[in-house]
Amino acid sequence: MDFLHKTGLMCNDFLWMEERNRRMEHIILLMYGGFWQQFDILPYPHPPLRCFCSEKAICRNAPRKPPNHISLSNAHFTHPQSWVKTQNNVPLQKLLEHIKRERQEPMDMNISPSIRYIGVDDLDIDLFESQYIVPEGMSYNSWLIMDQKVAIMDTADARKANEWKSHLNDALQGRQPDYLVVHHMEPDHASLVAEACQMYPEMKVVCSKKAASMMPQFFEGIQLDGRVLTVKEGDTLPLGTHTLRFIGAPMVHWPEVIMSYEEQSGTLFAADGFGKFGALVNETDDWACEARRYYFNICGKYGPQVQAVLTKAASLHIQAICPLHGPVLRGDALEKAISLYDTWSRYEPESDGILVAYASIHGGTQVAAERLAEILQEEGAQKVVLSDLSRSDMAEVIEDAFRYPALVVAAPSYDAGLFPVMYDFLHHLQIKNYQKRRFGIMENGSWAPTAGKVMRQMIEQMKDCETVEPMVTIHSRMKEADIPQLRLLAKAMLA
Repeated sequence: MDFLHKTGLMCNDFLWMEERNRRMEHIILLMYGGFWQQFDILPYPHPPLRCFCSEKAICRNAPRKPPNHISLSNAHFTHPQSWVKTQNNVPLQKLLEHIKRERQEPMDMNISPSIRYIGVDDLDIDLFESQYIVPEGMSYNSWLIMDQKVAIMDTADARKANEWKSHLNDALQGRQPDYLVVHHMEPDHASLVAEACQMYPEMKVVCSKKAASMMPQFFEGIQLDGRVLTVKEGDTLPLGTHTLRFIGAPMVHWPEVIMSYEEQSGTLFAADGFGKFGALVNETDDWACEARRYYFNICGKYGPQVQAVLTKAASLHIQAICPLHGPVLRGDALEKAISLYDTWSRYEPESDGILVAYASIHGGTQVAAERLAEILQEEGAQKVVLSDLSRSDMAEVIEDAFRYPALVVAAPSYDAGLFPVMYDFLHHLQIKNYQKRRFGIMENGSWAPTAGKVMRQMIEQMKDCETVEPMVTIHSRMKEADIPQLRLLAKAMLA
């Protein structure tokens, strides 16, 4: 199996790989966590299966099934946080229920016979916005309202132009669209605006004034004289029995964004609001799992603007929310999503727990961080999440930082400053408007430690963030003499 070590394989998902060698089938189970971290080679028939996975792996991959010849009846599961010493087992039945569940059929994205879904899934994309891993793909959502007037609600990414145009053509049934409503100018939704205008020369583009000014930036030479209808807060667009009422949503998460509320069906077309990572064909019943990572990394900086939209939405009789990414939200899922958005946009913790985020060059800081996590549990922490910043999905660690009320950062000194991956993590928190949290600091240094000072300075720039004492300093490797300080830090984090 040496060839696997040479591939530099990265795994951001449950992944079953098969190798046939000497008429023996081998299975390697790789789990979510940035880089693949543990695997077992299992002959067939195989001995008891040992699975290493994170909580995120469970919720992202709930519909996935193992190959038919793999038995999970005798499986043993272990959290990655417990690999080193604690060996605490994840409840087996919970994992089996998730892993064995069949992949759902794509949900019905149509709102009514006259409001039809014409969007597309993208299963080939590796990085969304060239920075976020999307192992389950993405959806680019678009709808068509068929009434006396016909309105296209957004387009799609140019990557899926042919599929989107085919869906549009089929849904139009020979009719010509009167309007193209552009809620958001980002290219994953508006790449095909110019092409649509060429296809339907009588069609008008409906958008905000700011969006209209952006269009020539994206589409050189586009001619829209007399074809743009700019709308603002409270404006309406009658289509017949359907009427669109427009809602200003600037900086959720671009300045030109509008939303629209279709009054007859009670449908909110929410632009990037309430979106999530993942293609629709891979959708599960756990919306929050990837919606949370999406929100904090895409919209997280703009909590006050999201709150403003939620205030406007409270006066509407919303029956369905149609985001530009992810499933239509209805019923209990809609209510839960609005409640979570309220919590997230107020920068309040969603769950009780402590995140220990560490960076380690040669393993010394890692050992100390793992020992701190154990001490936190011994001292009564309900949940401790341990993340290696060098190997974890940064977007997921950002998500966890916002999810929990307390965060310990542990990193070595580097070039008379701070190890770069920790600097990058704290910088991400700064630009996402991270606030209202409790920090603990642990630094490491073989001479003249500087990491703690830099981390403290970066934390002090974050709004309403408290740093507890003591700041723990490790000199190269953790020693028994350091344990009392780690315990004091743990108690301070839990106070």
